[in-house]
Amino acid sequence: MPSVSTQITYIVVGYAALVTILALVVALRRGERPRWLDQMVWMLELLLAFRALAGLSAFSGDGPDSTSTYVGYLLASVCVLPIAMKSIEGDRAVWSSAVVAVAAIAVGVLVVRLEMTA
Repeated sequence: MPSVSTQITYIVVGYAALVTILALVVALRRGERPRWLDQMVWMLELLLAFRALAGLSAFSGDGPDSTSTYVGYLLASVCVLPIAMKSIEGDRAVWSSAVVAVAAIAVGVLVVRLEMTA
């Protein structure tokens, strides 16, 4: 049975993929970024915070092979979405949904890499 952090990683990656797909659909339809997409991004951020807390358990015992790489992925995974949302805070134009899509896919990749370095 996979560890708790691995199970949370599966959930985060799946939800990040969902957010990415929905953000791309909104961007391709050329509509302004809906409020529900913002709410989905913040829910993904909450999941990432849970993943980060679970990721701290990697330091019990021997710890990860490369501590600096692991901590970098851990911090980056939590910081990407708030930075992206702050950059599009006052703008709900079409391209802002594309920014959400790029940030969500980046978070998915970061979490997978985080799991690989644990």
